[in-house]
Amino acid sequence: MKIRLLTLASPLVAIALATAAPTKVVTYALPDDVEDFTLPPGEGADLAAGNCAGCHSLDYIRTQPRGKGAQFWKDEVHKMVAVYGAPIEPVDAEMIAKYLAESYGHPVP
Repeated sequence: MKIRLLTLASPLVAIALATAAPTKVVTYALPDDVEDFTLPPGEGADLAAGNCAGCHSLDYIRTQPRGKGAQFWKDEVHKMVAVYGAPIEPVDAEMIAKYLAESYGHPVP
């Protein structure tokens, strides 16, 4: 019985090996490092920097759409706490959202 199973399995293994696609080495260029980004000064900047940078680059803040207003930033900070588990106290979350709205909530002139 064992010999019969080996006899049946051998062609299947050979077919699998013959049809397996060879691995291809892929290379890509990474963008150059950019200068360190710091948040603009203002009341709440240190609080935002300390809390936000614990999970992601501060540059992530800069890439958010401009001109969305205070509610957008309040919702973003709430999402970071409620969805991603950022350990930010409610009073600090309010201050961070206010700072971000004041710094990024207006369209770029």
